[in-house]
Amino acid sequence: MQEQLNEAISLSFRFRESELKEVHAALDAARKRLLQHPLYTSIKTTEHLQIFMQSHVYAVWDFMSLLKVLQQQLTCTTLPWRPVGNPQLRYLINEIVLAEETDEDPEGNRMSHYEMYLEAMQAAGIDTKNFEDKIGNWTSIKQILELTKTDELQAHVSQFLNTTFSVIQRGKAHEIAAAFTYGREDLIPEMFTEIIGGLEKSEVSIDLSKIKYYFDRHIELDGDEHGPMAHKMVALLCGDDIDKWKEATTVSQQALESRYLLFSGILENIKLLELVD
Repeated sequence: MQEQLNEAISLSFRFRESELKEVHAALDAARKRLLQHPLYTSIKTTEHLQIFMQSHVYAVWDFMSLLKVLQQQLTCTTLPWRPVGNPQLRYLINEIVLAEETDEDPEGNRMSHYEMYLEAMQAAGIDTKNFEDKIGNWTSIKQILELTKTDELQAHVSQFLNTTFSVIQRGKAHEIAAAFTYGREDLIPEMFTEIIGGLEKSEVSIDLSKIKYYFDRHIELDGDEHGPMAHKMVALLCGDDIDKWKEATTVSQQALESRYLLFSGILENIKLLELVD
């Protein structure tokens, strides 16, 4: 029975490869623009890296909300348990959650990628307590969206969080999966490769082992495993519904533009620092 189910899913996915190719074509220009962002070659000192990480951590953090809302929608997370939806979708999201939430650090300790990033920030000389306290007080999507309309956060961070949590608030699984896939998993291997390339040419004077491990782990996982799995998730959720494919494409374009604006804001902060110096 399971073999027949897997065969049917595989056949269904092949029928949707044309739609996936169309999404890729529609996003090609935005992806290339983002992967050529001047930020990657502008992180030249320890202070520059600190500026980058203090804004980028919000993208690391809100990624986990995209991940967990997909798990909530595609699997059973309430009691009493019952089988929910497509078992292939359950498998795909649970496999991704396993690595993102409980991966191994270089010493073999289990932790989420978000926690790894906090450790990398601390290794870079950043006190993360204020940030951790801040997000610890955020208890609802509504609160976060209202916060993004104030001046409490920098504009480039606010627009990024607003884009993410607006998609989550609408609650459409195919849109959330598209933002997760094309705004994160599909993009991260190439994007982080560019960042590492810039760091290797920089004059950063601190130990980069923790942040490089974080980047390398994502390049490995997302390129080899999570990226292809996320594409299958989008294909299964959109199915033969043309409107869903259009919505998935629109959300993906918004996610890429939002990331570009986030990086442009970080670059502006680096330039302001240089003017002060």
